[in-house]
Amino acid sequence: MKFDHRFVLKAAGPSHRIYGADGLTMRLDFFDHMLRVALIHPHVPLLPTWSVCPQGADVPLVGRDKLSTQGFDLVSPEVLERDGVLSFALDGTDFSIELKNFRISAQTERGLLYRDRSGLAYNFAGELGAGSAHYVDRFEGEEIFGLGDKCGTVDKAGQRFLLHTGDAMGFRAERSDPLYKHLPFYLCRHRAGSYGLFYDTMSSGSMDFGREHDNYFEPFSVVRYEEENLVFYLILGTLLEIVRRFSALTGTAASVPKWAFSYCGSTMAYTDAPHAEEQLRGFVARCEENGIPCRGFYLSSGYTQIGDRRCVFHWNRDKIPSPEGLSAHFRAHGMALIPNVKPAFLTEHPLYDRIAQNGWFLRYPDGSPARFPFWGGMASYLDFTNPGAYDFWKRCVREQLVDKGYTDIWNDNNEYDVWDGDVLCAGFGRPLPAARVRPLFAYLMARSSREACQEAGIETPFNVSRCAMAGTQRVASTWTGDNLTDFRDLRYNHFQAMTMALSGFLFFGPDIGGFAGPQPSRELFLRWLQYGVFLPRFVLHSWKPEAEPTMPWLYSDLLPVVRRFFALRESLVPYLYEQAERCRLVHEPLLQPVFLQDPGYDPNSDCFLCGPDILACPVFNEGATQMTVTLPDLGSGWRLRGRGSLYPAGETLTLPCLPTGDPLWFVRSR
Repeated sequence: MKFDHRFVLKAAGPSHRIYGADGLTMRLDFFDHMLRVALIHPHVPLLPTWSVCPQGADVPLVGRDKLSTQGFDLVSPEVLERDGVLSFALDGTDFSIELKNFRISAQTERGLLYRDRSGLAYNFAGELGAGSAHYVDRFEGEEIFGLGDKCGTVDKAGQRFLLHTGDAMGFRAERSDPLYKHLPFYLCRHRAGSYGLFYDTMSSGSMDFGREHDNYFEPFSVVRYEEENLVFYLILGTLLEIVRRFSALTGTAASVPKWAFSYCGSTMAYTDAPHAEEQLRGFVARCEENGIPCRGFYLSSGYTQIGDRRCVFHWNRDKIPSPEGLSAHFRAHGMALIPNVKPAFLTEHPLYDRIAQNGWFLRYPDGSPARFPFWGGMASYLDFTNPGAYDFWKRCVREQLVDKGYTDIWNDNNEYDVWDGDVLCAGFGRPLPAARVRPLFAYLMARSSREACQEAGIETPFNVSRCAMAGTQRVASTWTGDNLTDFRDLRYNHFQAMTMALSGFLFFGPDIGGFAGPQPSRELFLRWLQYGVFLPRFVLHSWKPEAEPTMPWLYSDLLPVVRRFFALRESLVPYLYEQAERCRLVHEPLLQPVFLQDPGYDPNSDCFLCGPDILACPVFNEGATQMTVTLPDLGSGWRLRGRGSLYPAGETLTLPCLPTGDPLWFVRSR
C-alpha cells in the first residue's frame, strides 16, 4: 500500500539485517563507525560500485558488488524489536528504526543527531516521483560541508546543487553549478554532533539543503537521483574522523611524484601556435633565463590538430616535427611533459571508422555510434565499459605517448555530456543507458591511462583527470577546472578548494591566474601567486586568445618578486610531498579548512591549514595592505613565517601584507 509500507525481518546475520515489505528490500549492514542502508526494488538490477574500496588498492575492472562486506570492519550490535521499532547502538550512538516506512533516527548524549523525515523519507513505490529520494530532517543552526567540486561558500546549508558533471569553462566560482566532479558526500554538524552521508551512485540528480519547503513537513534536506535503487552510508564521528572514514571507504589516494609539487607551466597558446615546438622550447629557455624553477609542462591539445580539429593520439608533425626529440629536450632540462588526451573521437578522426567497426563507441540500440557536438564538430565517445575499447585506449597511450617519452597523462574533457536515454554502453556485458553512469567513464579512462604508464615500467606516473567521482583519487589527481580571472573568483576558488579537501583527493588546485577572461591585473597576479604557493598543484594555466598567456614573466618588472615566491614554493616542496604521502596513508586531507582541527573556527575563513604545521593566510581583498588573522587553537603557539616571536593560540593579529611582500603564513610551534 502506498505511503504505508510495513517491513518485517526476512533474514539476519551477526552484522546485517534484511527486511521486506511489498516486494521491497531494506538492508542494514553494521560496520565500524558506519551504517550502510540499501533500498532495493524488485526486478531492478543493482549496479556494481567503483567508488567503494575499503581494502585500499582498487576494485575489479568490472566493479564490485555494491552490497559486498569484503574489506569492512564488521560489528555485531544487539538489535531489539519492540512495538514495530528496532533499536541498537553503534559507535556510542543509539539508533531506532520505525518499521512502518523504515524511518531511521540516531541519538547521542547531546541530543537528536539524525532523523529521516516523518511520513515518508524514501521513494518506495513511486510516491515521491521517479528514481531515488531520501529526505532528512534539518536541525536549527546546522552546517553542511562537502560535495567536492562545488561553488559558493564552504558552509552549504540552505543551498541546492545539481548532481552531475559538465564542461563549465569560465565558471563563476561563487554560483555556477554543476562543475566537473560527481561526489555525493556531505557532512552535517549541529549542536548534537556530526554525521556524514555518502550516496553510492553515479547517476544524475540534485542535493537540496534547505531551499525546498513543504507545508506538510518539518524542515528537511533531500537528495534525489535517477537510479532506482538507493544505497547510502551514514558515517559517525567528528568532522575530521568522518572525512578520514569516507576517504578510507573510497580508497587510498594514488601517490604523486615529488616533481609534480613544483611549478608546472601550461597554456593553450603554445600548442595552438603554428610553430608549437619552437614556443615550447622557448618556454624552457625563458624559465632558465629568468631564474624560474620548473619541473613540468601541461601539453594542451593543439599538438593533435588536423586543420582546426583536435584528434587525440595524432601528432601534428608540422607543429612538432619530432615528438621524441621534444620530450627528450624537456627531460634534459629536468622537466616532464604531460600531454592532453580526450575521450571523444571526431568523425573526421583517422581512427574513427576502425573504432566504430569494432563497436567501441557508445551506441544507439541499432548498434550505430552515438554522436555528440564536441570541439567544433560531431564526435563519438569511447565506451570504456567495453573491454576492447579499454584496451585500445591503453595501447594508444602506450604507443603514441609513453613510447615517445610522455610518461604522464592529462585526461581532459571527460565529463561525457550524454543525456539521451537511448544511448547505451556495454556495461562489461550488462548493457545499460550510458547516462546512468556518466562519471564512470572518466574514472575508467584515467585508470586505463595509468595502467598504460605502469605497464611500461613507470612506477609512479603523474596522472590527472578533470572529471572525477568518489574513488577516482585511487588512479588520478585532479584540478578544479577552467576558472575565471577575477578577484572575487579568487576567494571563491579558495572556498572551492576547501570543499574539495573533504572529498578524498589530496592533490588539486585551481589554474593560478585564472584560465578564462582577461589578463590578471598586477595585484591579482601577485595575490594569486601568494595563495598558490601553499596549494598542492602549483600551475599557471590560461587561455587568453586576445592577450599574452599568464606566465611568470607576465609583468617583467615584477620578476624579482615572482622569483621570491617561486623560491618559497620550491622550499616547501619537500614538506608538501612528505605530508601528502603521510596523509594518503592515514586518509587525512593535505589541505584542511581550519575548523576540522579547531571546531570553533569560522568555516568560511580565508585562512587554511597546509599540512599539520602551516597556517596560510592569503589576501583576497583587492587593494588590501593588511590582514586580520585569528590564530587557531591546536594546542600550541604559532610563529610568523616560522621565525620571530611566538604568538599564542587564539590571539587576533592585524599584520601588513603587501602584494609585493612575502605571503602571510605561520608555522605551528610544537
